[in-house]
Amino acid sequence: MNTELNIGLALGSGSSRGWSHIGIINELSKLGITPNVVCGTSVGAMVGAAYVMGNIGKLETWACSLTKFDVARFLDINASMTGFVNTVRFHDYLNENIAADEDVIEDLSKVYAAVSTDLETGREVWLTEGSLVQAVWASMSMPGLFPAIRHDNRWLVDGGLVNPVPVSVCRALGADIVIAVNLNGDIVGKHFSKSANKSVNKQETRNNGKEGLGGKISGLVREYTNLPFFEPEDEEQPPSLLDAIAASVNITQDRITRSRMAGEPPDIVFSPTLSDIGLLELYRAEEAIAEGKKCVHRKMPEIEHVLSKA
Repeated sequence: MNTELNIGLALGSGSSRGWSHIGIINELSKLGITPNVVCGTSVGAMVGAAYVMGNIGKLETWACSLTKFDVARFLDINASMTGFVNTVRFHDYLNENIAADEDVIEDLSKVYAAVSTDLETGREVWLTEGSLVQAVWASMSMPGLFPAIRHDNRWLVDGGLVNPVPVSVCRALGADIVIAVNLNGDIVGKHFSKSANKSVNKQETRNNGKEGLGGKISGLVREYTNLPFFEPEDEEQPPSLLDAIAASVNITQDRITRSRMAGEPPDIVFSPTLSDIGLLELYRAEEAIAEGKKCVHRKMPEIEHVLSKA
């Protein structure tokens, strides 16, 4: 392989499924594959930032330590209803596991970009300079969970709305070979398939004297409001707020991903099988990371073929 070639890593959006990026990065590293260009959308921007900062191990340790209650503690209901995520806790998390507020993209040893969306114009925004933490936050600001972020006189939201797998960004920033991670390959409809079993599983869970994540989150919500946001009692009622958000995001990202990758195909694409992991099931990091590692092993012949030709 020509060692002078720049390898780009395009880390896609996908909420809790994004922990698989960690497994993929670690396995590529074992193979001696070190990307020079790292671009990410949403959770991909976050994991990519941890990688370029040298904090991927710290992030993995934290992710694998998460419990259902830890995830529930990140959620909050504020008076303005701008989002469900407790932004103070989230900021602390970014500082502890990703980067400090004073870390800037220009000082990184690798080329880095986070993809976001201009809420007013719908345009794709590439964040390639300035605060790394702010870039990650802007790329992850999923409507309904996070408030929009004000940056350079623009309101920015989740980059997954326009470019879920930023292959084009990697190429524009100098990558000769692009390795992409698509977390949206088999997700449409899976969230509701899972939810269909709630009524059975809910009764079983209560009988066991245990409360699932939905119950914990619901309890937190009920402390602040009487609105019935979560867990409708039967299939005749509309989906809960988070179910509707998750399914809508899944549909949007799947359609956009198919279109963008058809026009801008990567040289290698990893598609972890993670459709059973829900929007906020961040506590399932070990499963996602393990699937990321398996993804790399499944693609070994293709990896060797592509890199041998370079």
